[in-house]
Amino acid sequence: MLKGFFNVPEPLNEPVLNYGPRSVERAALKAALDEARAQQLDIPMYIGGQEVRTGKTLEVRPPHDHKHLLATYHEGDASHVQQAIDAALAAKADWENLPWEQRAAIFLKAADLVAGPYRAKINAATMLGQSKNAFQAEIDAACELIDFLRFNVKYMTEIYAQQPQSGKGVWNRLEQRPLEGFVFAITPFNFTAIACNLCAAPAMMGNVVVWKPAPTQIYAANVVMQVLNEAGLPPGVINMITVDGPVAGDVIFSHPDFAGLHFTGSTHVFQNLWKIIGNNIHLYRSYPRIVGETGGKDFVLVHASADADVVNTALVRGAFEYQGQKCSAASRAYIPKSLWPAVKEKMQRDIASFKVGPVEDFGNFVNAVIDERSFDKLAKYIDEAKANPDVEIIAGGIYDKSVGYFVEPTVIEVKDPYYRTMCEELFGPVLTVYVYEDDQFEAIMDIIDKTSPYALTGSILSQDRYAIALATQRLRNAAGNFYINDKPTGAVVGQQPFGGARGSGTNDKAGSLLNLLRWVSPRTIKETFDPPKDYRYPFLNKEIQ
Repeated sequence: MLKGFFNVPEPLNEPVLNYGPRSVERAALKAALDEARAQQLDIPMYIGGQEVRTGKTLEVRPPHDHKHLLATYHEGDASHVQQAIDAALAAKADWENLPWEQRAAIFLKAADLVAGPYRAKINAATMLGQSKNAFQAEIDAACELIDFLRFNVKYMTEIYAQQPQSGKGVWNRLEQRPLEGFVFAITPFNFTAIACNLCAAPAMMGNVVVWKPAPTQIYAANVVMQVLNEAGLPPGVINMITVDGPVAGDVIFSHPDFAGLHFTGSTHVFQNLWKIIGNNIHLYRSYPRIVGETGGKDFVLVHASADADVVNTALVRGAFEYQGQKCSAASRAYIPKSLWPAVKEKMQRDIASFKVGPVEDFGNFVNAVIDERSFDKLAKYIDEAKANPDVEIIAGGIYDKSVGYFVEPTVIEVKDPYYRTMCEELFGPVLTVYVYEDDQFEAIMDIIDKTSPYALTGSILSQDRYAIALATQRLRNAAGNFYINDKPTGAVVGQQPFGGARGSGTNDKAGSLLNLLRWVSPRTIKETFDPPKDYRYPFLNKEIQ
């Protein structure tokens, strides 16, 4: 076994390629898109290093072109969940006993594979399967995924380096053990990087993982598994299953070796899983770690001193990039009456200039929402707004699913700050605006703080430093990621660790050392070099007269 205190490469955020006309990366991505559309993949499950096919297949179609068949994937059942658990537990001893630098090398190699030969492939898969434009795919499936892998390796070494003090004649040591059992990762459709990180972060710390990606992200998840396998991840460390959620849950959450849940998804689902785990707590070998990032109803608070151009850009980017399908997307805005006419005019102008369509056309700023269920939900909210005399749609309000699930960026102005679309998570390209009287700035913060159960992201737009300081303090519990003079989206690994509290999750901050700490169980070791040989302490000795 190697001996040495090893320094890992210092991580730097992966540069974002621009995919401009005639660029090398644009040509490579266009070729990858053409290649992907020209074939129909047969996506297996990955269990114990084996590709598992059941013959019961489901389809993958681009949300923006639902008549085109991209792939089929094999749906598993309870027996495959058990196989994945067995494979993970069989791999556990060798994996957790592998020297940490050998584990680190696998994930560093995976990062370099994504940065290099897999970059166009994983971006194309994310664009086609999740309807992301080239830029949104680049910052997600390439850059953020690479950053998670590289920065987490660095955080891992920092965790291992934290050691206690030692007194005279004693050597105290701290060991960070993997959890006893396996971790279950449930990942969402909207970020390929999150899907990878939720299974890779626990694995990096020596844990074994059963991974269930969202059905609408399986196309890119398949590429993630290809990357990890090529990077040298041993069989059974991460097992990807495509099984219906309740079927998987029945097996996972009744297993004595269930040790942790790493989750990103809806608040309702997460709370239900927490209840199930709590009811089954007597079954487990140890208390499971429960880590979740869930919903958001993210706000933008505008002060009368704000620049109208800055406000407009923050809103149209924050609300409509990736069709508002980000946990952090701007969903409700509070704008002072004096500034609203200018902001409204600029928003209407910019939204009118948006091109909406398929991702293959790089001129399209907005693409399709993820599936028909999301489309129908958003259409219902828009129709209700159209029918309400106290609500005005000032931009968008048009939708069409004949070719793809297209919902035009929509801005709703309401008179009631507690109207449905100000309170409920929509997860689509719909922004609701409430216009307040300029002298009600402090009062509006109370409304923001209690309008929804969530506390994920929010921002203040202002040129008045007193207003900024006041909002930063008064809204400190309303958002786990708070932005000053910026949109409430775009957290970067190593710069703005991401996560919220209240109904938005456990706030364990993906992209930081804090998250990795949840996947280890520390053991303190005390070694005494000259142990005592008599039970008697000096205080027991008699006084000498």
